[in-house]
Amino acid sequence: MTQGTIIVTGGAGFIGSNIVADLCDDYDVVVCDWLGSDDKWRNLAKRDLADIVFPEQLNDFLAAREDDIIAVVHMGAISSTTERDADLILKSNFQLSKHLWEWSGRFSKRLIYASSAATYGNGTQGFVDDESRDGLSVLKPLNAYGWSKHLFDRYVARQLAHGALAPIQWAGLKFFNVYGPNEYHKGSMKSVIAQIYPDVAAGKSVKLFRSHNPQYADGGQLRDFVYIKDCVDVVRWLLNKEDCSGLFNLGTGNARSFKDLATAVFGAAGQEPKIEYIDTPIEIRDKYQYFTQAEMSKLRGAGYNAPFTELEAGVDEYVKGFLSSEDGYK
Repeated sequence: MTQGTIIVTGGAGFIGSNIVADLCDDYDVVVCDWLGSDDKWRNLAKRDLADIVFPEQLNDFLAAREDDIIAVVHMGAISSTTERDADLILKSNFQLSKHLWEWSGRFSKRLIYASSAATYGNGTQGFVDDESRDGLSVLKPLNAYGWSKHLFDRYVARQLAHGALAPIQWAGLKFFNVYGPNEYHKGSMKSVIAQIYPDVAAGKSVKLFRSHNPQYADGGQLRDFVYIKDCVDVVRWLLNKEDCSGLFNLGTGNARSFKDLATAVFGAAGQEPKIEYIDTPIEIRDKYQYFTQAEMSKLRGAGYNAPFTELEAGVDEYVKGFLSSEDGYK
């Protein structure tokens, strides 16, 4: 017997579809998303879904099923950091999030939503998941995507500070560099692992950005790479811990280099590393981050104590279990 209905917005996307795969056995899962004309539908092809609704149908669905729904897992967003249409980004990433917050508060539902490490901008203010209005006010995102996520984090902080109606449980997750199966539709926004694997498998060399910062060697730029399986585990943990609310980083707390990442892909494919370095494009060079690393003490302090997957182990599972398989989908 299922435990109730959960709506996953963006449920056909990368992170959303992995969450859907985990929840389907225990809940009636309703996906809210557009599938488009590519192979995005394959992210859901193995799942036993209660329903799929288009985003423009969501309000009617919420009104008709408000008694059945126990939680909304809001992963739907325009996630491209290069998208220039700020009005479209606000409509998708802020207005819808605000509506779901208000609906969840009005009907005493639970809301887990996707924030982003892009809210931290160039990282000069650190990577501490401070949810206070003062703490959020110092962050300066570098693109419209990061700003839209930051805007909603600040909206939540404002609502809480004013004592406004809120969901009975809420959690914002500041995802760092997530990788894993079902990201294939993301094009240039998919992980470096998925982008370089075809060349690695073919025995070719791969290209990484050259460093333009004397403090970092070529390929030595650092990111907090987190395996999608760990992100799903955190969402599941939150759904099982109804008294836990807050804005949380979701990374590993251990930054690794792009050279480490590429070397792990070669190793998983049984190849010797062959890496070339190319100049970082001029148009993104002044906004390029050389270091990101999630401060994870807040989530740990809330009681989450499962280990995070080491980079080499996560890459090995991704390559051998998905990228090199005939199917490749979760």
